Amino acid sequence: MSAISGGVFAQSRFNPEELQGEFGVTVGAAHYFGDLNTRAALNRPKLAIGAFYRKQFNNYLAVRLAIHYAQLGYSDVYSKNAYQKARNLSFNTEIFEVAVSGDFNFFRYEPGNPDYSFTPYVTLGLGVFSYNPYAYLNGKKVFLRPLGTEGQNIAYKDPNTGKVRKPYGSMAMCVPIGLGIKYNVNDKFNFSFQIAHRLTFTDYLDDISTTYIGANRFVDGSTAQILQDRSFEKGTPIGIEGRQRGFSKQKDQYIIAEIGVTFNITSYKCPSNF
Repeated sequence: MSAISGGVFAQSRFNPEELQGEFGVTVGAAHYFGDLNTRAALNRPKLAIGAFYRKQFNNYLAVRLAIHYAQLGYSDVYSKNAYQKARNLSFNTEIFEVAVSGDFNFFRYEPGNPDYSFTPYVTLGLGVFSYNPYAYLNGKKVFLRPLGTEGQNIAYKDPNTGKVRKPYGSMAMCVPIGLGIKYNVNDKFNFSFQIAHRLTFTDYLDDISTTYIGANRFVDGSTAQILQDRSFEKGTPIGIEGRQRGFSKQKDQYIIAEIGVTFNITSYKCPSNF
């Protein structure tokens, strides 16, 4: 009797070779680092949600295609630096990201096998994301890229480099790199937690990068003139031509921390009688 029951269990047990992949959804928080958040403070997290498909090639290696929606934003009012407080700039943006990443498990991971149901892992990938920074003026949302707040729309020549400042795009590349853990609950479901930092290839995620061009370069009283230098709201305007507005030698970055649940996708095979 025990031999028969053992045989039935062996036939019904999940076979890891039948695993085609995992489909998952995630929810968590995103945070921005850049010219407004120079000290890497984690005090203004915003919503991040995602979905992904992961294909596990063996017990240690997997590749993942993921999409994310995230909100990012920050303001000089949160800074402890006197100059940044006087600068008084701010931004918000929505991020839509698509990335392909490789995952490496520290431990053997075999869904369906209780002996190998948990592992930490590292992840590294390459992605592309869209962004469109905006600020609020008199309670109304104003998108900043069309304004050319650093002279991009008037072919302003940077006095330090001699190059004409060109409008920045609405998309950029990123390199997600992070750590995670995953746990196989049963034949169908897994749980995960991941933190991944995004190194980006843009310094205009926050619409701030280099130097002021001076208020006289804009149409007097225009929205562009007001939003390129909001220090007047705190006192004496500081945005004279050539004064530092941002730090162009370091690209902007963001991080996403998320929890997820995944569903195992398996192929069907008829159980053997022997």
